[in-house]
Amino acid sequence: MTKKLTRRSFVASTTATALAAPALKAWARQAPQVLTPKSIKPLVISAANGHHSKDSDGQSGIAKAFKMITAGSDVLDAVIACVNVVELDPEDTSVGYGGLPNAEGVVQLDSCCMHGPRKRAGGVACIEGVKTPSLVARKVMDDTDHHLIVGKDAQRLARNFGFKIEDDLNTEKSRRLWMEWKRRLDPEHYLDPKTRADAGHRAGWSMVEDGLIDPLHYYGTINCNGINAKGEICGVTTTSGLAFKIPGRVGDSPILGAGLYVDNAVGAAGSTGRGEANLYGLCSYLIVESMRNGMSPKDAGMNALKRVVENTIEKRLLNSRGKPKFDLNFYILNAKGEFAGVTLYEKVGNAPVRFAVCDESGPRLMQADGLIEGSSAT
Repeated sequence: MTKKLTRRSFVASTTATALAAPALKAWARQAPQVLTPKSIKPLVISAANGHHSKDSDGQSGIAKAFKMITAGSDVLDAVIACVNVVELDPEDTSVGYGGLPNAEGVVQLDSCCMHGPRKRAGGVACIEGVKTPSLVARKVMDDTDHHLIVGKDAQRLARNFGFKIEDDLNTEKSRRLWMEWKRRLDPEHYLDPKTRADAGHRAGWSMVEDGLIDPLHYYGTINCNGINAKGEICGVTTTSGLAFKIPGRVGDSPILGAGLYVDNAVGAAGSTGRGEANLYGLCSYLIVESMRNGMSPKDAGMNALKRVVENTIEKRLLNSRGKPKFDLNFYILNAKGEFAGVTLYEKVGNAPVRFAVCDESGPRLMQADGLIEGSSAT
């Protein structure tokens, strides 16, 4: 039976509602608001050679990647397309075809890639005969249960996947530079290991000092990371490694957490420079974890560089200032689309260290933030 509403009960209920209204409004002001996520502004960041090398249409690698991302391509497809431009550029002596060879005159290449949304990765190391190791790394990620395949078996896998295997990835330029390096070594090659290693390093850097090798290409490498409007993050690193290295040497580039690390919820970081220094601290992983704990891309990168300085104590690795006598750079972006390029030294020689960025403002070079003034040579 429905209860009859009297005049007295009606007045009481409306009065209570009126009195409660201010309290309800105050609660609404204090209650947490559910925000609709804003779209991220697409961005691609890479080492400077991502801006310098051009494809057959005259488009830089980093501009090509950004165009692909904004057209809806998978972010990993886009950043690999960027580094493919550099890998196929015979004038870039630090990556892919024409990369400077090892001590025996053989070009050995390394690469890895990571797909943030899919949480997958793949890499190859010491692969010979394939101009685009980044594409082989992608096949390892997509078509195997593994993260890293190396040496002759990486080449065999590439052949099985249909990649063309070249007899020699040297260009006339890279072979000429290797022969000059050999000429500057003790022709007998009967040095004790330490003396031989020192002699090889002196021979290589004397070629840098004589203007025969770009100082940025003695260690080489390109890292490229990108983010799209959905906040999907991917990255890739590829290299021919240290010029005239001991055959079989692998640096940081193909190692997850060192040459590259991606976490789609946090961001991405990748490197160029002395791989051994980066490997020791797994700095790309450290950078991403620092961002997870609230650091900005720049601060996270500087934190990693400080760790490298702390870990560099061998006299042979120190310059006259007692600082590391090598270079190391990181290219970083976070899940908000914020980015930074950081470097151990603000300059290489007399030139400031730069990195490449492409966003809605177009492709451009920017000066990296340096931890230490001057260059590693001083």
